[in-house]
Amino acid sequence: MTTPQKHLLSGGAAVAEMLSRYEVGPLFGMGGFQLLPFYEACRSLGLRHTLINDERCGIFAADAYARVSNRVGVVDATLGPGATNLVTGLAESFNAGIPIVAIVADAHRDHAWKNMTQEARQLEVLRPVCKEVIRVEAIQRIPEHVRRAFAVATSGRPGPVVIAVPEDISHGEYEFDEADLFTDPATVGFQSRRTRPAGQDVEQAAKLIAGAKRPLLLVGGGIHISQASDALLTLARNEGIPVAHTMSGKGAIACTDPLSAGVFGRYDRIANELIATSDCLIVVGCKLGEVATKRFTIIPPATPLIHIDVLAEEIGRTTKADIALVGDARLALEDISAALGDGRQRLASREGYLAELPVKMKKWNETAKDRTTSKETPINIGRIMGELNRILPHDAVLVADGGFAAHWGALLFDTKQAGRHFVADRGFASIGYGVPGGIGAKIGAGADRVVVSLTGDGGFNMTMGEMETAKRLGANFVLCVFNNAASGYVKALQHSVYGAGNYQSSDLHEMNYADIANNMGCLGIRVEDPEQLAAAFEKGFANKTSPTVLDIVVTRDPARMLPAVDNRTLKVNKGDRPV
Repeated sequence: MTTPQKHLLSGGAAVAEMLSRYEVGPLFGMGGFQLLPFYEACRSLGLRHTLINDERCGIFAADAYARVSNRVGVVDATLGPGATNLVTGLAESFNAGIPIVAIVADAHRDHAWKNMTQEARQLEVLRPVCKEVIRVEAIQRIPEHVRRAFAVATSGRPGPVVIAVPEDISHGEYEFDEADLFTDPATVGFQSRRTRPAGQDVEQAAKLIAGAKRPLLLVGGGIHISQASDALLTLARNEGIPVAHTMSGKGAIACTDPLSAGVFGRYDRIANELIATSDCLIVVGCKLGEVATKRFTIIPPATPLIHIDVLAEEIGRTTKADIALVGDARLALEDISAALGDGRQRLASREGYLAELPVKMKKWNETAKDRTTSKETPINIGRIMGELNRILPHDAVLVADGGFAAHWGALLFDTKQAGRHFVADRGFASIGYGVPGGIGAKIGAGADRVVVSLTGDGGFNMTMGEMETAKRLGANFVLCVFNNAASGYVKALQHSVYGAGNYQSSDLHEMNYADIANNMGCLGIRVEDPEQLAAAFEKGFANKTSPTVLDIVVTRDPARMLPAVDNRTLKVNKGDRPV
């Protein structure tokens, strides 16, 4: 009879052992005394742990890695300020449905609430921005808690889970049986634990779609969480249904596909017009929030609407749904296709409807040429998007920071194939995602794929210290800094609401970020002429020895900082949010 294998492990080592068995990707964190046994185990186990310069950036990097790889992102933070610095990043992942496991140090239980150094009610702070908080009270339960964290993080609508490890648990020891340390392979990635919508609801949805003359698919970020692009494209092509997307849903199908209607909502190409004339809207993995609905104004209340979402309580939250399909997006789309059967007759009947798309899109593209081919200086951001559309490889990833980096990218950037090739922090839209998001996306995409990240000078000012992290890691992505010497989105809003010249606390000092990048051991290139953009990008793509920072001097005119409007002619009603 074989004697069961035993493992004498500290609590911190037990956490690291479980993460190793889950074969996690990069871990991002900044250590402290409480988690020293965890760090030592990461070293001895060969886990890819990376010191980050700010915990918020650690979450952002893990979030972008998870989006690109469809695997769980992992971070750690020490007691007190380390833990509370996670809040903004956790809120992004929580709102966007991105699975994160965050290991947080907690106070020694024998001395808690005796004015321990850095002690705070940190779990109360973290609880509202994650799916679950698990505090380890017994060292022998660590494997169970880690399994629970991965199961919760990857199922339903995915999201972050916090595991709090008190100091005495982390440094204490326990003899684990080998049988205690099992993992659940189904929860390594996401979406896990898929569920189907009710068959009767699927039949009703299929009947409504079959009878529609102008159906339209409105797709959110849930399409990527579910990895449902193939199922979506099958339904769209077999039935002749155009696809519009949110910022997070970009890449649901290739933007260059004839069925793509582009982004809808606050910014759009032709999609809002199609929504207005549709007789059946099919919403897939989209919360129909403020940006997607242009502050709840573009969905006609009388138009029949089918809403597919994995979270039942989201359906009807902002917009009336005639048919609710609660379940995984991929399975729901597959079930609808099966219920519809042979769609050739319906496809033929919608030929006229589908023929409208290339005509409308061509017309819109003509109106966008003043931005995408602009030769003006300072550089029009639309020209940057135009160059990226022309030169980025099909499998490239474009990361976009909060603010207008995401807006310009959402409106003007074209993905060339289906999948998460546009990564924007739209869960919380925090400024400062661009640099760490580029790091995480590059690790997730791998050495052979091009990753470009967009940020403003304000976002770069917040996080430029992480270029040291990128250099140390060998995360050789290309960062575009939109240098307009301003908090551009705020300045553009001030211009539109209060008029020219009425700006407060929205200007920045003129900086040469290329010089800063070069002094940090990266490749810095300053671009002031739009005709130099293509060469600068190519030089950045070819640079395999360090990250590249393109310091691009863009328009200083606040009337022309936003992608879809010229604020010189914009009329704003009191109390409205204009853009």
